[in-house]
Amino acid sequence: MSAGSQNTLGRRTLLLGLPAAWAAAAQGPIRALIVDGFSNHDGPKTTAFLKDLLENTGRFRADVSTSPHEVGDPAWAKWRPRFADYDLVVQTANNIQQPELRWPREVEQALEAFVRNGGGLLVHHSANNAFPHWAEYNGMIGLGWRGVDEGTALRLDADGAVTRIPPGQGEKTSHGPRQDTVVHRLTPHPINHGMPEKWLTPDIEVYTYARGPAEALTILSYGRHHATDTWWPLEWVVAYGNGRVYSSSFGHIWKTDEGIPARVRCVGFQTTVIRAAEWLATGAATWPIPEDFPTERTLSIRPA
Repeated sequence: MSAGSQNTLGRRTLLLGLPAAWAAAAQGPIRALIVDGFSNHDGPKTTAFLKDLLENTGRFRADVSTSPHEVGDPAWAKWRPRFADYDLVVQTANNIQQPELRWPREVEQALEAFVRNGGGLLVHHSANNAFPHWAEYNGMIGLGWRGVDEGTALRLDADGAVTRIPPGQGEKTSHGPRQDTVVHRLTPHPINHGMPEKWLTPDIEVYTYARGPAEALTILSYGRHHATDTWWPLEWVVAYGNGRVYSSSFGHIWKTDEGIPARVRCVGFQTTVIRAAEWLATGAATWPIPEDFPTERTLSIRPA
């Protein structure tokens, strides 16, 4: 993506409105690294969107590390992102359609050490589809897009009671048609502090039977899968060593989407990403909840 197209995209991305006093109080930007390179989604557009969203707050400086996207590319020998130079890693890569594409083991170990030693990891949307072969990645994300035998699933009822479904029982992960969904808060957390207990977001994927180790995991919110009238996690956090990990099924940007879709122009989604990124990096979430945050019955979408 050219610099010109990135600038155009930046003008379309939400500007939530940075309070001057809050900006002045910030002690330097949070250092974020967005990792991309291969995905069945629109990777370049996703990266540009996330970079703009974070940097337009004035609170983050976001660099990008793009891996090779073909097995056997000589560039793999030199691709070594310096995770330790950052406060936050935003992982967007997804090899679900190319399972032979894997990061070098040295890079895997570097990410493990980064999070274990206190770094923050934001697993953006389909990045939880990635790397089923990598045991520590499964531990970091807690739940992902996996086969029926590849871990525990967590299902809820309408009141938020959680049932653990063992490997081999139930189904593999899926999502069905995208849908407007009411996000139900399950666990109070710095990320959702000050948000309504229920808010409406457009056209998202509700994962059924997301699976994984599901250890040291806290479900933040859940939603109803309309087609099956069942309830599933929408976003969750995992404690991994001294670090923090955030995952959700929000944030779908597909290769055939025109422009920036409403699902990622949702004020609720964008506020959540910013607060999650801040919490992952610092342990606190101070970005303000805007007055036009969605309600249980009303969407709030920024213009394209």
